[in-house]
Amino acid sequence: MIRISTIFIAICMVLVAASLGLVLYSVAGISGTESAIVALTALTFLILYNAVSMRLRDRSDVGGQIADLSRGTADLARQVAEFGRRLAAMEGRIASANSTNSDRIQSVVGEINELGGLVRQLATTVSAHEDLLAGAAPTPAPVARPEPEAPLDLIAAFEERPAAPPPRPAPPPRPAPAIQTQAAVPVQAANGRNQTQLLTTLRNAIDENRIDIFLQPMVTLPQRKVRFYEAVTRLRDERDQLIAAEEFISIAEASGLIGRIDNMVMLRCVQVLRRLMVRNKDVGVFCNVAASTLGNSTSFAQCLDFLEANRALAPSLVLEFKQSTFRNLGPAETENLAALAQRGFRFSIDHVTDLRIEPRELADRGVRFIKVPASLLLDPRQASTSDIHPSDLSDLLGRFGIDLIAERIEGERAVVDLLDFDVRFGQGFLFAPPRPLRPEGASATGGASPNPAQEIQGSNGSASPSQGATSGAASSAPPAPRITGNAALARRI
Repeated sequence: MIRISTIFIAICMVLVAASLGLVLYSVAGISGTESAIVALTALTFLILYNAVSMRLRDRSDVGGQIADLSRGTADLARQVAEFGRRLAAMEGRIASANSTNSDRIQSVVGEINELGGLVRQLATTVSAHEDLLAGAAPTPAPVARPEPEAPLDLIAAFEERPAAPPPRPAPPPRPAPAIQTQAAVPVQAANGRNQTQLLTTLRNAIDENRIDIFLQPMVTLPQRKVRFYEAVTRLRDERDQLIAAEEFISIAEASGLIGRIDNMVMLRCVQVLRRLMVRNKDVGVFCNVAASTLGNSTSFAQCLDFLEANRALAPSLVLEFKQSTFRNLGPAETENLAALAQRGFRFSIDHVTDLRIEPRELADRGVRFIKVPASLLLDPRQASTSDIHPSDLSDLLGRFGIDLIAERIEGERAVVDLLDFDVRFGQGFLFAPPRPLRPEGASATGGASPNPAQEIQGSNGSASPSQGATSGAASSAPPAPRITGNAALARRI
């Protein structure tokens, strides 16, 4: 676009050339043609002069701009070089930090491996000592079996101590036969009933709220710290004798009472879990659920409403089913299981009879724990009959977020072998048997210990009529001394 100054200069040059021709024509007497030629020549010279001057001026301007651009490019190059130097320095620092961290990690891994070797050696030594003690001990020594079934203290259950109870003074030699007799009476009484009597006892126990739960801890390996509890169902008859779940579950399922039992057990589990979580938020409780309850729409609706009301406890309440239940799921059971998983509840599988397990399918259904008997994991025949070697089962399940729990652990030698299989959790009588709950008012360190007769009655049911004199004599004995001071502190540790 032509600027206004350029147009003005052109007009001025035309006027100057015309004025020069007019002066020559009028003053000098030159003819009109010659004066026009002179005027045109002057105009041409003026145009050339203006063009040359403008070109020189533009060249100086362009040269200045190019010089500015060169200086800017040089500055930019210096900044890029500085950034490159800083980036190289940062990469060097990161590389040195990574090498330092890798060296530290390698040293930590080496120390952990060394500690693992020491733990295995310790476990092997303990197992050897246990075998020596078992071989040297007399045959009638292990008769005081009910002693570990002392009431379970939920307040001091998670004070960072091993699951195995601390050693206690040996019981007097005279009451031992009485304890053995009392422990055998409930079993004989339960086995002596026929199905009709057991069904009547079951109905009365449900109506009178005589369904109790015992808690058996699950511990971490090899630290043996309590991590979970399993709720084990026990039924008390009219004489307060305990009946194990294996003896009445089949009758309860056939008579349609299993739904009411599961509802009562869930209620107790939630109450226990709330008591446990007062002191430790990481505790969990395993609650067994029957396949009949999962498939019955009425019973499951009641359970679902109760669990929905306690949905905040879903991360800590684990619902446990049998392996056969998961293998025979129907459309209704699958839908109900999905409803529980949608509400955040996790599942566990027990009563495992073989290692043909599909971890991906189980993880999709919400299974997060699988309990396998230690004898099944350590059975050498499973390596040929299953799809995976038992030693690799824990790693396989861990890839899908499922933890393997070895149950029914009875000896230290089994623990040593399970550590080689990378099993993280264990459960069994080696760590602690199922124990009844301590009443909420009792304290682990402040209350007095119950007398022996009461403790046996709480663990194995009340004594038979022939044991009345023994119970009366025991009740008249002075109570155990109150545990205070250093003794209470030692018990808490």
